[in-house]
Amino acid sequence: MSKLRRSPLGSSRSRRKGFSPLMLVGVGVSVAVALVATIVFMLPHVGSHAAAANGDCTLIVPAQPLTAHGLATPYQFTATDPANGPCHEANTVQAAFVQGAIIDPATGKISVYNPLVIDQGTQPALKPVMPTLPRGAVVGLWFGSNGNTLTLQDTNGSLQQGRCVNGIAGSIFGQFSYCDAPAFFRAANRAIQAGQLVVPPLGRARDGLSCPSTRDFSIVDMDQSDNVTTTYLVTASGRVAQDTTVNTTALQGQGQVQKNGSDERLLTLVDRAVGCTPWMAPDLANAGQMATALPLNELQAAARQGAPIGLVPGGDPMVLVNNQANLAKLNAYRVGVDQPPVRNLNAASTRLYCQNMLDIAPTRLQLDARLTKQAASPDAGAANTLFTFLAQRFVASFEANGLTCTQLLGVPDPISVKTDANGAAIDATINGKTISTPFNCSVNGTVMIGCTGTTTINGQSCSFTWDRKAHQLNITCPAATQP
Repeated sequence: MSKLRRSPLGSSRSRRKGFSPLMLVGVGVSVAVALVATIVFMLPHVGSHAAAANGDCTLIVPAQPLTAHGLATPYQFTATDPANGPCHEANTVQAAFVQGAIIDPATGKISVYNPLVIDQGTQPALKPVMPTLPRGAVVGLWFGSNGNTLTLQDTNGSLQQGRCVNGIAGSIFGQFSYCDAPAFFRAANRAIQAGQLVVPPLGRARDGLSCPSTRDFSIVDMDQSDNVTTTYLVTASGRVAQDTTVNTTALQGQGQVQKNGSDERLLTLVDRAVGCTPWMAPDLANAGQMATALPLNELQAAARQGAPIGLVPGGDPMVLVNNQANLAKLNAYRVGVDQPPVRNLNAASTRLYCQNMLDIAPTRLQLDARLTKQAASPDAGAANTLFTFLAQRFVASFEANGLTCTQLLGVPDPISVKTDANGAAIDATINGKTISTPFNCSVNGTVMIGCTGTTTINGQSCSFTWDRKAHQLNITCPAATQP
């Protein structure tokens, strides 16, 4: 998904630029209050951004990748063309990720197992957990990358054994690929139809609307449903381990969490901001813990997303061949994320996709600004808050370097993004209206968005209002009861 600049949760094929930290200047606020309470004003923050590197890397798939032994065997990471420089799993802008999901056909239960990726010729920081799989288990694998392209490479027939799909002959998807995903989704959908597997409802967000899914037009971008939610632990020496409670303890907290720039992970961040909860399943590598996963997101979207439903369009850059729409590649991608194939490209209209984005995304982005402006950006080099991240993501998807929606619809982009000297989005307007950043108050640990609402102080219910003109916070509590 293309952005104003390359971002881990974006999918532009151009690389990211360097980023210099910015100074955050506080704004003075006068507060009229005579109560014993700790009040903290909270502002968005910005951070650093990684340098560019070789964006075209290869993942060597181990033998029998759908078995317990294959899942526990680390994938080897290397450069597709070493002449362009090395690829290192510890490098945030290159890292590759593997996500596995297992369904027990006897019970319909799903579990998650994320295989490890290490640099070719190295050893993991800690040995991967050997999963215990149910009899007859159906295993699916999905791959993601923070680089430009990720090519799967065979080991003793592993690509055929895993029924792996990297694209179509002569044209890979880019950052995304999968192994035996259609079989996993068939098994899961049979379990749903039989009543063995119950897909949870999306729920209701704090804005009063349905919680988003990966097929909600407030979430989708120019290449939706790409990459995975897998994370790894990376040591100071560049060695990698599975991100588990046991490994975190063993590394004494020194392992840095490596994350995939993923539409699937972005959904979990938006969920958190708007008061929603993603579907999770037991993590076979992390005993007693639950994990999010691409297949869970996509199954829930397929079952619960209301119309209009976002499905990969023909103009998605990951399904183009020589910059032209291609039916075979489109369908190859769709079946890997539990979406119905189409008989012709007209049934995957990019123009209709653009219209739905236009009708839905700006309105909800504006509605949720009070929530997403207080959430940290998934990538501080791309934007300074979750709100500006989503705004710049929409712009890059909607305009000429994305789906060319402005041309297809004959309308201007409703969102305009302001960037700093380093290209990071720091503000946005929607339909010409500036969405101002609200002050938030933390009162004895209770966060009040926009410093407006009620909370309990010293046993009394007190109301908070923010007077913009006076630049003053007013707190009103009932008079104390006389003994």
